[in-house]
Amino acid sequence: MAKLIDDETLDNVCILAKLSLNEKTREKAREDMQKMLDYVEKLNELDTEGTEPLTHLFGDENVFREDVVTNGDDREEMLANAPKMKEGQYQVPKTIG
Repeated sequence: MAKLIDDETLDNVCILAKLSLNEKTREKAREDMQKMLDYVEKLNELDTEGTEPLTHLFGDENVFREDVVTNGDDREEMLANAPKMKEGQYQVPKTIG
């Protein structure tokens, strides 16, 4: 059996979780926490010798491609549709007072 949840541990969890529990809910929380610890203890009984750690269910690897610039420097074409431009850049209304 896992370590028993005592009042001090429950108080610390309540502080960290910013919980204010009455006696009825404190007892229910204690039981639930104990069940969780017992379950984890049960999982520790499993024989995992030779089992590789698993980070994803699928064995897919990341597929990367080369980062190739395809549009180049078409500044004149990009600025052709700008409502206003100044010194080769978009001119926009002032937003900071």
